[in-house]
Amino acid sequence: MFKIACYGVRPNEVPFFQSLNKYNYELTLVEELLTHQNIQTAQHHDAVLLRGNCIADRQNLSKMAEYGIKYVFTRTVGFNHIDLEAAAEYKMEVARVPSYSPNAIAELSLTLAMMLLRNTAYTTNRTSFKNFIVDSQMFSREIRNCTVGVIGTGKIGLTEAKLFKGLGAKVIGYDVFESDAAKEVLEFKSLDALLAESDIVSIHVPYFPGKNDKMINAEFLSKMKEDAILINTARGELQDNEAILEALETNQIGAFGTDVFANEKDLFFKKFSPWQALPDPTVQKLVDLYPRVLVTPHIGSNTDEALANMVETSFENFNDILTTGKTANAVELPVLA
Repeated sequence: MFKIACYGVRPNEVPFFQSLNKYNYELTLVEELLTHQNIQTAQHHDAVLLRGNCIADRQNLSKMAEYGIKYVFTRTVGFNHIDLEAAAEYKMEVARVPSYSPNAIAELSLTLAMMLLRNTAYTTNRTSFKNFIVDSQMFSREIRNCTVGVIGTGKIGLTEAKLFKGLGAKVIGYDVFESDAAKEVLEFKSLDALLAESDIVSIHVPYFPGKNDKMINAEFLSKMKEDAILINTARGELQDNEAILEALETNQIGAFGTDVFANEKDLFFKKFSPWQALPDPTVQKLVDLYPRVLVTPHIGSNTDEALANMVETSFENFNDILTTGKTANAVELPVLA
């Protein structure tokens, strides 16, 4: 029987792994992410199935090679947590999940934006301390009187655009590829025009290392409205945290919601004591700006539909490669000299 060690499987996810296991793989479901400390749990398996922030660097892949593991698959779109050069060297197969429910991310983006627009986090925080006085901070615009700018109008961005349009907002977009499907929902603008006109700016672009690192920088932020809301549920590497912090502190923008940070493995999925400083002092200052800044710990894909998509596709990836020797979702490995 084909044995797979699955990492980062939360308790609520266990029934999904079990019910969707139509190929009857022998699954070892490990709640912890894969680390250098627990790599030995991969022994006696044929494959591993990772999630984001699992450590699949050369050190761990070397151990997997010793264990005879040939398949290093991830149930995520991104695969930068896997050392592809080392995988090629050890003649391993790598595959990913290229897409899953776009509604999962789009709904979170909309939720963060609406919470900041309607000041619900601010208000419910006050009422949790038995303060029921209505103050000026609780006054807000209606979304139908706002313009939402979506940067990146692929499946996720387009889904969010439809959601906002359904609420009555004017939706504009920016993308290097202006699809006909998106044109039916929104009006494309130049990036500068979008930033100047939008009350809410939502990011849904892929991250290309070395090409669009920190695209949300001081120049980008200076072009936004002073009371605009910025939302990033794409990738943490796209945002310059220091520039965003300064923009908030100087009231250059109104509010910020994010589900992502660069180097988030040092922060997310960990519990810090109230008096313990976070590893990154800039992130600490951003968190301290709550409820003007809302942070969720990379939960965009943490929905029933998205999880089912990830698990089903992962199991299909394994079946494809075992029965045909290849999978359409394989990650191309570098050619070694």
